[in-house]
Amino acid sequence: MADLIADYPTSAAYDEMLDAHGQVRQPYADLYPILAHMSAEELRTLSDSLASNYFDAGITFDVGGVESPFPLDIVPRVLPREDWTTIEAGVAQRVRALEAFLDDTYTHGRAINDGVIPRVLVSSSTHFQRAVQGIRPPNGVRIHVGGIDLIRTPEGDVRVLEDNVRVPSGVSYVITNRSAMISALPRAFRNTRIRPVSGYPNRLLAALRAAAPAGVDNPTVVVLTPGVYNSAYFEHTLLARSMGVELVEGRDLECRRGKVYMRTTEGLERVDVIYRRVDDDFLDPVHFRPDSMLGVPGLVNAVRTGGVALANALGNGIADDKLVYTYVPDLIRYYLDEEPVIKNVDTWRLEEPAAREEVMDRLDELVVKPVDGSGGKGIVIGPFATTAELDALRERVTADPRGWIAQPMVQLSTVPTLIGDKLAPRHVDLRPFAVNNGEEVYVLPGGLTRVALPEGELVVNSSQGGGSKDTWVLAGSSRPPAEQRPVESRTSSLPDNLVAPSLPRPTGVGMDTSHKEQVQQQQQSVDPEEASC
Repeated sequence: MADLIADYPTSAAYDEMLDAHGQVRQPYADLYPILAHMSAEELRTLSDSLASNYFDAGITFDVGGVESPFPLDIVPRVLPREDWTTIEAGVAQRVRALEAFLDDTYTHGRAINDGVIPRVLVSSSTHFQRAVQGIRPPNGVRIHVGGIDLIRTPEGDVRVLEDNVRVPSGVSYVITNRSAMISALPRAFRNTRIRPVSGYPNRLLAALRAAAPAGVDNPTVVVLTPGVYNSAYFEHTLLARSMGVELVEGRDLECRRGKVYMRTTEGLERVDVIYRRVDDDFLDPVHFRPDSMLGVPGLVNAVRTGGVALANALGNGIADDKLVYTYVPDLIRYYLDEEPVIKNVDTWRLEEPAAREEVMDRLDELVVKPVDGSGGKGIVIGPFATTAELDALRERVTADPRGWIAQPMVQLSTVPTLIGDKLAPRHVDLRPFAVNNGEEVYVLPGGLTRVALPEGELVVNSSQGGGSKDTWVLAGSSRPPAEQRPVESRTSSLPDNLVAPSLPRPTGVGMDTSHKEQVQQQQQSVDPEEASC
């Protein structure tokens, strides 16, 4: 390891394994000696084996039409129990506040009437869905699954970067990364008590079943996917298989008299809960895009009359609006009467003249983001932008100030990452996943750590060249749970049940060019990683 971290550079960022003097931080005390006894060649062999197994299992992403294995770095990210306690509480708090905001927005509008958030901000959001005004889910839950993106500042503080409560993706990589790393680093799992992630599918299924319409004792749950050409299709198949439910496309479902049915070889079967991985705009051609071939005609009416539950709920996208994000601390105080456990990143609302004037004078210092952007698209990082790019940005902001926010350029924390035959610092963020069953908000211990692999890059999405790390939440020093008691191995492998199955097409139905284009077009644009992983 000494050779691997020789000349390891320090920077203004907070490195999570090594302090400014090159000393190992306490959370990595057990892992570091194991890595230190491995040569660069051994680490590279393990890394190449991970990539090969991921590609064979179909754990890939598409960039520019080229299928590549989703990069998993061999050095995990380790979070101490104390840090996770704060993250867990902060994420759960945020989900509860956004639940209250969404329910209020589509019913009484108390926060608007009380001046907590401007009415025009809500009504002008591209994700506000008037078609579902007044609809209340059977058990009151709209955010069944939430993904809250977090970063660590140079001071070591955790901040919320953005919220994802439409159809957040990436949890499949949390599960597969853990399975792969148990085989790749068996000694580390033998010596360290790490909180498991394998129970997520059961938690999700329980939350989905709890969302069923009133009076349904044994609800039928399905996962609705846009199809095989969607970049997150592997995740859809993994979750459906892990929960033991059917994976369906829109053409496998039909609405009759306010209820939804699934076509089977034995006839129609009632569907009670749909875990949808399809964007709002494509869900129901009657109310949204009339040319959609991915959704189900009449679905909105079935939701409105209580014939079926939809997870996550229609219209959640307004809570993902980056302008609404700036009001979330106030929403926490308003709805929960609590102070935010985790703060936002400082943000300027460019629709406000004073803020816009200040930002225009500092474009070359700040990060400017579209409020409804995803996958890192549209972001302009001022210090790295050319004069022409800044001039073009200035014109776009002037033309549509409501469509932009600005933030300081935060040096995301770094974790040593295998680059070639050396460990080098690379910037990371974290997406913990929360599951809401209506009674409690469960936060999966760990979440998806995304890492920007190019040197100096701050955008971690894989569409920008990023990868991932397994995220270990420490739980003490006693015997590790059964999930992580490894079999000795010097090569990594994935369990058979994590390989994406080859699903048969419905008889007599093919996918024409228009259908394929719609799948690729929507690419779950509701979530940054749906379009990039």
